Amino acid sequence: MEDNNISGEYIVVKALDNGVNLSGLTRGRDTKFHHTEKLDRGEVMIVQFTEQTSAIKIKGRARIFTTHGIVEAGD
Repeated sequence: MEDNNISGEYIVVKALDNGVNLSGLTRGRDTKFHHTEKLDRGEVMIVQFTEQTSAIKIKGRARIFTTHGIVEAGD
């Protein structure tokens, strides 16, 4: 059985407008986009930092809930 130890931090993103884009970026020497999602107003997505995902780019008006507090994007 493969060891899938994923213990990365979770964040919650709530779209405040239609068309909020989330993009996951890879780890390593060459950072690349590896996944994108589009949220409409009121939609919520729970995302996690993993051994493949080192950053998440959020474009548009959104509220981001983290263990460090709440941040608003797109003001």
